[in-house]
Amino acid sequence: MKPALTLEEAQARVLALAQTMPSEDVPLARACGRYLSQDIASRRTQPSADLSAMDGYAIGPDRPDDDQWQLVGESRAGTSWGKELKTGETVRISTGAHVPKGADRILIQENANVEGNNVALTSDYPSSMRHVRQRGFDFAKGDALIEAGTRLHAAHIALAASAGHSDVPVARAPHVAILDSGDELVADPASATEHELPASNGIMLEAMVASLGCTVSRLGPVGDDAEALANALEGAEDADILITTGGASVGDHDLMQPALKAWGAEMDFWRVAMKPGKPIMLATRANSTGRKQVIFGLPGNPVSAYVTAFHFAMPVIRASMGASKPANAALQLPAGSILPAIGPRREFMRAYWNGISVTPVGSQDSSALAALSHANCLIDRPAQSAKAEPGDIVPVYLLGNGHA
Repeated sequence: MKPALTLEEAQARVLALAQTMPSEDVPLARACGRYLSQDIASRRTQPSADLSAMDGYAIGPDRPDDDQWQLVGESRAGTSWGKELKTGETVRISTGAHVPKGADRILIQENANVEGNNVALTSDYPSSMRHVRQRGFDFAKGDALIEAGTRLHAAHIALAASAGHSDVPVARAPHVAILDSGDELVADPASATEHELPASNGIMLEAMVASLGCTVSRLGPVGDDAEALANALEGAEDADILITTGGASVGDHDLMQPALKAWGAEMDFWRVAMKPGKPIMLATRANSTGRKQVIFGLPGNPVSAYVTAFHFAMPVIRASMGASKPANAALQLPAGSILPAIGPRREFMRAYWNGISVTPVGSQDSSALAALSHANCLIDRPAQSAKAEPGDIVPVYLLGNGHA
């Protein structure tokens, strides 16, 4: 039997199979969380004119001998004064309003004494361009703003809108089918007897992949029956990615591999030297559209399913959506307690990062969902790691779980 792959070897083989999804233009309001498929350049200059950064009075470079100006008008945001200031003249100006011609600085209202139409200086004379947001200081027309492969967040959406874009090109989110299997699983958590288990893996995986905007088809839970599995797999014919849980190993009741092979899937690997999650399977198959379908066989234990989905399924989904950096990145953080030495298999410990250090939480058993829900990170303990003392720096992967 071939030795189990390392995490990096398995991830490289997984990511090599990712096929970038076709691009589509979507309105900005629906683009958050999607991956940009083309570079975005600005269609306009921002700001398009010199604007006031404060409420006050626009004045010019020529300082009157008596430090007084005649108030001759007003420039408001959206409605500029539209004339040119002469020496000794000023206009009332609001934040975001156009600075009129002839003015190059703002006398803020706290430093001005106003009596009728006379504005007098009560502090130091402001320097040139003081409190002025100069034309194009943020970006100019034609500037490259957002690179392809960027996952768009609220700030990117605002930037694209300011740059004159009403929609943006993004990669289509893949269609992901999820099939959880096992005689002990029931779809309705409220109906589970003492001999059954609520089918938590399917809904957990759906939540994970839906966070990337994927279209999700739930095909389970399905019992440990070859015919039932074959029928369920027919529902994944057009899926870009299929994620199964349970039956990925080679025991008497592990039927997922035979079912997938009978369906036409070609196995790539099925073991990775990691804990939790050693019996993970990767396969491929041509789907109904002719594209290569990537198939994951994840373990049935829920923590194992979560960790393997985090390290393999989520990165390949991000890669298919054109992410420039699809793999998870580890941070180097201090341990908050003693971490035991590790044996021959790399281990990912569920832990909590409190802003100062990381500490394992609860049970590290691969079925312990309560501990997983309280964890907000995974401590990466490479094979044969020596005991770590509090304060030692360890690699950590942040999760979206735990208390804020």
